Amino acid sequence: MAKIPTMRIDKLLSSMGYGSRKEMARMAGAGGIQLDGADLTDVSARIALTPDLPQRMEIDGEALDPLAGLVILMNKPLGMTCSHKEEGGLVYDLLPARWRGRDPAISTIGRLDKQTSGLLLLTDDGELLHRVISPRRQVSKTYLASLARPLTGTEAEIFASGTLMLEAETKPLAPAVLEVISPLEARLTITEGRYHQVRRMFAAVGNHVEALHRESLGALHLPQDLAPGGWKLLTAAEIAQIFEPAPAG
Repeated sequence: MAKIPTMRIDKLLSSMGYGSRKEMARMAGAGGIQLDGADLTDVSARIALTPDLPQRMEIDGEALDPLAGLVILMNKPLGMTCSHKEEGGLVYDLLPARWRGRDPAISTIGRLDKQTSGLLLLTDDGELLHRVISPRRQVSKTYLASLARPLTGTEAEIFASGTLMLEAETKPLAPAVLEVISPLEARLTITEGRYHQVRRMFAAVGNHVEALHRESLGALHLPQDLAPGGWKLLTAAEIAQIFEPAPAG
């Protein structure tokens, strides 16, 4: 049986973005921290990091935030950037403000460009992040693309060939699956994550992507009831779906 890790309470809360250790001591002294319904006054004590801790501890009357190891599924809106530093709206702005101070930091798993919407994952689990983006894992990514010009009917064969070369690159793309929805709309599933790959693939066959929306990673789909800008924490079962093959069709 794995040993349950422990941590000083003030260090834990500081690492979760609630404030400095001194601020946590002052908060506890003012009755702002409760554990199992009772005021917690000694933040220098160590506490077991059990999965139920967010249900047992309250900070200023609110349930404790999720412990480290969280995975967030977000419906990324258009116009927001997957960056910690760029100007303008950032996807991190959609999360609770104190989460900017978490350590380990929350990062996006891969990126969607500013003009691409849809399924975006964020995590503070570095090992999981690298598993998802690793080329060896070949995690599938499915996008809905709206196009400037009608499809010619040759694109599916070209994308599936494994021989398509993108401009300024020397290695052909891995085979990709194209599903034609209408003359100006298609669903494309890829297993790589090259820079602006979907847009460049359609450019390589003489077309232009007008709008791009990511629908799924592996067998994990963006919930239809999750509005743009909305997000949810994933369960272990949902995280496992990332590494499952995308359903055919």
